[in-house]
Amino acid sequence: MSKQFYQYVGDITQEMIATYKEEERKTYERACIFPSRNKIIGIINYLRELFYPWHFGEQEFYNTTIHYYTGNLLMQIENEVNKQVQLALLMQQEGEQPCDPKQVEERATEISCAFMATLPGIRKKLYKDVQATFEGDPAAPDLDEIIYAYPGVFAMMVYRVAFELRKLEVPLMPRIMTEYAHSRTGIDINPGAQIGEYFCIDHGTGIVIGETTVIGEYVKVYQGVTLGALSTRGGQTLRDVKRHPTIEDRVTIYSNASILGGNTVIGHDSIIGGNTFITKSIPPNTKVNSLYQHEEVLGD
Repeated sequence: MSKQFYQYVGDITQEMIATYKEEERKTYERACIFPSRNKIIGIINYLRELFYPWHFGEQEFYNTTIHYYTGNLLMQIENEVNKQVQLALLMQQEGEQPCDPKQVEERATEISCAFMATLPGIRKKLYKDVQATFEGDPAAPDLDEIIYAYPGVFAMMVYRVAFELRKLEVPLMPRIMTEYAHSRTGIDINPGAQIGEYFCIDHGTGIVIGETTVIGEYVKVYQGVTLGALSTRGGQTLRDVKRHPTIEDRVTIYSNASILGGNTVIGHDSIIGGNTFITKSIPPNTKVNSLYQHEEVLGD
């Protein structure tokens, strides 16, 4: 520290603490510890190893060792999830009536065990996402390259994990997970979105999928696509209101298309061209070109 700054550090410290005291939630008096972002990212890495042990595991596997390796990894994951869920629950309850730490611990254990039970099903869905990506991308030489290198597959892995935690009403953790994937891939998927099986993200950069989006099966989305809300000027009054579109089965959405609004439904087997701006529903089996206007829908 410089000698010059030493003269001012005390005053700046007091000014900084004063800003803490001005906050409504009084951060400076918080008794609880927040969930650890680094630990949550560590859980993602553990899960990636669990889902793809031959790609991201730290050892070679044989029939006699895979059972023990997987079991040990599952125990590590449950332990970390349990700890972070406890912290998230304590943080959520701060400011409410005093909570019983024992009850929080029991609830966290219920959640972590229920979450662990979803992992085999998540892996099955991820395999279908990888398969859909392979079948939809002629540039992919094999499944291994997709698992190792494709940002869409990583983003979907994190999303599918976060979605299950969100269903279990875990605060904060799901959003930390998906925002981490967002920072790594440029793909922003809200953990509240509902995405069906065989979902394919091609390239992926700049994709935004909002909280109340519903997506069917065998849907393919290219870079720059926004599945968003028409307006969020209502702020918190729009919480729990369906603000984002529904995309039915076997729809392809090309780059930089924007589909907005909670009442907007893209019918099954439709193709949405690049650079379109859609705020009204599209019938099934419809092709929409880049010059789309609400009344100018090009049928088959």
